[in-house]
Amino acid sequence: MNKITIGVIIGNRDFFPDKLVSEARVDILKVLKEQGFNAILLGENDTKLGGVETYQDARKCADLFIKHKADIAGVLVVLPNFGDERGVADTLHLADLKVPVLIQGYPDELNKLNVANRRDSWCGKISVCNNLYQYGIKYTITTKHVVHPTDPSFIEDLMKFASVCRVVKGMKNVRIGAIGARPTAFNTVRYSEKILQKNGISVVTCDLSEILGNANKLSNTDQRVKDHLEKIHNYASSGKTPAEAMFQIAKLDVVLNDFMQANNLDANAIQCWTSLQQNYGCNVCTSSSMFSEGMIPSACEVDVTGTLSMYALQLASGSPSALVDWNNNYADDDDKCVLFHCGNWAKSFLPDIEISNAPILGTTVGVENTYGALDGRTPASPLTFGRITTDDTKGVMKAYVGDGQLTDDELKTFGNRAVAKIPNLQGLMQHVCKNGFEHHVVMNASQTAAALKEAFENYMGWEVYHHVG
Repeated sequence: MNKITIGVIIGNRDFFPDKLVSEARVDILKVLKEQGFNAILLGENDTKLGGVETYQDARKCADLFIKHKADIAGVLVVLPNFGDERGVADTLHLADLKVPVLIQGYPDELNKLNVANRRDSWCGKISVCNNLYQYGIKYTITTKHVVHPTDPSFIEDLMKFASVCRVVKGMKNVRIGAIGARPTAFNTVRYSEKILQKNGISVVTCDLSEILGNANKLSNTDQRVKDHLEKIHNYASSGKTPAEAMFQIAKLDVVLNDFMQANNLDANAIQCWTSLQQNYGCNVCTSSSMFSEGMIPSACEVDVTGTLSMYALQLASGSPSALVDWNNNYADDDDKCVLFHCGNWAKSFLPDIEISNAPILGTTVGVENTYGALDGRTPASPLTFGRITTDDTKGVMKAYVGDGQLTDDELKTFGNRAVAKIPNLQGLMQHVCKNGFEHHVVMNASQTAAALKEAFENYMGWEVYHHVG
């Protein structure tokens, strides 16, 4: 995972001990380095001890942040003492970075409440937050009102903040390829391009006939086809998939990669059911899985907001996501269900991955036309689930997120499959159904729902339901 670069503002107020600012600088730089962050902050000689107090200090710090605007994903405000709320607010206002901001204040010690040592950060943090609220600057607060940077709860807050920063920065200019038309039978995946664009998310469309036409022009002896075929064989066992079907899959993979690179796309959603099988003769699942494993989310059934959801969860965790169906109850356990798809999940979810066919789809288009689907069972792991959608009647973006667990419970079936345990699953399903969400959801092997909620709701202004059981 790439390092996160954050700007650091160390607040100060002149009638508090100067040593507190110097000590905080050492503390915070050590913690940030240990946790893998890059830091941008004033030098100790740029202002008094590198702190921010006056308007002139704020101007200097803002200029520094503007110089590094392309790199800074978030800002950490450190309050070793009461701090000057105007200095902090002016810095953020002048820099106008529009990135997440985390406010930390130091705790006082009961035996050091004398003039030489007292901090008053408890009070100062409230003043800083009040000013940011007045300025209309969005911010995040730590779990504990005041907390030392070495406290485990602050480290946890900091890592959550990193996830928030990655999501907010990554979602600003997402480019998604919509390859083919939405399958007629899937009204559930309809969405608004205009609402997405208003939120900085671009959709690049391509007719499926262009992809299939270009794939059909390739021969089995084409070097690029051979190269992609080797890549596919190295990715997953071909099982009982016929050699000719493997060539078809490889040709499709060549053309899809060309389209993604030509348009500088971050994710894609591909028409599958059932045009691809009827007009070309294989499934696209293998290519989709390879894209997703390579951190380029790929969804089926032209589920554009589904692949956007995959991208968001990937940003939060730094690991691949998978598009799944909320598919079956698990016996009579009200808090468990079966997650399923023909088979486009990233390899990270499938230790027993094998290229296969799609038996259900094969009943209508012929099993011989469905090779390229994947077979595999996802083992027990942490689970974050989520879904972003456009609510076209309201003209807004909305989402739901939550955490649970994937389990090793017995499951005898085919395709890509998993068992999920989610507290108050029945309540979650009521929310999904009552609020018009899709039958597709995204899973990620993490526990990042809180960070996603903070990013979506606080910084992006979306409607968010955080399911906590």
